Amino acid sequence: MKTAAILLVLAAPMFAFSQSPPAVGDPAPVFALPYATRDSIAHSPLRLQDKLGKGPVIVAFYPADWSPGCTKEVCSLRDDFERLAELKATILPISGDYVFSHHEWAKFQNLPFPLLSDHFHAVARAYGSYNAETGFNKRTVFLLNSAGRIAYEDLNYSVANGSDFQRLKEALAALK
Repeated sequence: MKTAAILLVLAAPMFAFSQSPPAVGDPAPVFALPYATRDSIAHSPLRLQDKLGKGPVIVAFYPADWSPGCTKEVCSLRDDFERLAELKATILPISGDYVFSHHEWAKFQNLPFPLLSDHFHAVARAYGSYNAETGFNKRTVFLLNSAGRIAYEDLNYSVANGSDFQRLKEALAALK
């Protein structure tokens, strides 16, 4: 029984996922991924379905832990966490890094949200957020409404000047 589960996990990257991102109004691709927080590495995967219906969900793909741009991205979410929480938003950053890296980085940056590990990039592919040339996730952001539909997307999210983060917050406030 364990062998079948392992084979299924290893085969996951070979499934043909669309490289096209879902559009605004489409149902969000569902997922269950391992994750870590600043306090621990989880023993059960985080399931998107468990977060839906409780408020909006921000799914933020980023290339790698510890890099300057990704640090700026997650720290922007961290620094505005209380404001985002007031809007009932759940924040789910996703990269291909392992949970061990996520845990150390979340501790170092004092991140108040989980970091999800999509090591084989299956979820990134489903969201059209994987760059096959670099082998890393693209920096993209999706805002899901509480029904699990894409309410907003930024397929070229940038941390350069904060304007993309401001547009994300405006889209989140508009869901209220």
